[in-house]
Amino acid sequence: MKYQEALDYMDSLKNYGIVPGLDSIRELCRRLGNPQDGLRFVHIAGTNGKGSVLAYVSTVARCAGYRVGRYISPAVRDYRERFQLDGRMITQKDLCSLAEELRRVCDTMTGEGLPHPTAFEVETALGFLYFRRKDCDLVVMETGMGGRLDATNVIGNTLVAALTSVSMDHMQYLGDTLGAIAGEKAGILKPGCCAVSAAQEPEAMEVIRAQALRLGVPLTVADGEKAVRVRYGLERQRFDYGGMKDLEISLAGRYQIGNAVLAVEVCRALGERGFDISEKALRQGLLDTRWPGRFTVLGRRPLFVADGAHNEDAAKKLAESIEFYFTNRRIIFIMGILKDKDYEKIIELTARYADQILTVAPPDNPRAMSSYELAREVAKVHPRVTAVDSLEEAVEISHLLADREDVILAFGSLSYLGGLMDIMEERNRKTAAHKGR
Repeated sequence: MKYQEALDYMDSLKNYGIVPGLDSIRELCRRLGNPQDGLRFVHIAGTNGKGSVLAYVSTVARCAGYRVGRYISPAVRDYRERFQLDGRMITQKDLCSLAEELRRVCDTMTGEGLPHPTAFEVETALGFLYFRRKDCDLVVMETGMGGRLDATNVIGNTLVAALTSVSMDHMQYLGDTLGAIAGEKAGILKPGCCAVSAAQEPEAMEVIRAQALRLGVPLTVADGEKAVRVRYGLERQRFDYGGMKDLEISLAGRYQIGNAVLAVEVCRALGERGFDISEKALRQGLLDTRWPGRFTVLGRRPLFVADGAHNEDAAKKLAESIEFYFTNRRIIFIMGILKDKDYEKIIELTARYADQILTVAPPDNPRAMSSYELAREVAKVHPRVTAVDSLEEAVEISHLLADREDVILAFGSLSYLGGLMDIMEERNRKTAAHKGR
């Protein structure tokens, strides 16, 4: 199987949809020799912040000298981002080999009358196989959706179960109350693990505490409000927490302090499970962490920022960061949202900060809301909105609209931010080349 064939095969699996449950992934893993049983995990569930916490924890563990696998979704720029070893993507050769192996097993299953595993189940099993064969000391893994019935929850060797902020999302699968959704997320807790949760709304916290108590799992609440002497910035942010002064992170966004605090507590819990993570490794890992698409600066003068705020809770956090970082600055929005998200709430929470709004459709995504549909919705609350036909056009028009001291903010679905980053990278390269003449 060649690389493009492997990508086409993995893409074709989307036709099998989303099927919550563990029967199919258990059977798939069994036929692969249950590679997940030879691994140890930090398992992360939650509505927002999973990827950032995963990035912090995995980078800290790598700085402490461990061989660390990362399993994430979705990818932002390259499909291979989903499977990383010590911060490096899986090679094309390894992906092709594993995809071929998975295809053979899936074909055997369907030949025996069993359902074909979904795309996420195949990807999850591929990740287990890759990390096992690479002899990872630790795998840091985020759920795709929910937790209890998520394919990643087939694992048994969870050292630390981490819960980021829980809010309303994927209600058609997870339930229509905060308590129900929290119950699904808390399904990743297992006897023998440690649990670390971000501070939650009371309804969610009650459910998480009850699940931890029922399983006899020690629970630590990582409250970002306990970070003190916080110094915010777009390049570096500093704070004191848990007796440590001047912890420093390179990720922007006010919400990243809470994510970093949660990661610190996860690393402390790993220490209790036998991992040797020094304060030096913790500090270096927090500082070294990079995570594209989370309030990421892509350009300057005008400032160009990309953020994957794609649901109500993320939109609230984005609004807080806008108010803090960009007070009294003129802002041009680029918005692209999936039609199965609560776009009305996202628009309601953010539109008032923009002077002009450009709408785009995330390309190559059947769930994408068209730029014209999104523009019609935005026009209900904002008078200056324009639907554009491509990401290239959105970048070009936004720069024509913006003065050097203005801000361009692109946000919404992570599925289009990778393409946007590529466009901005090329634009920056051409600008630098032109200046160098």
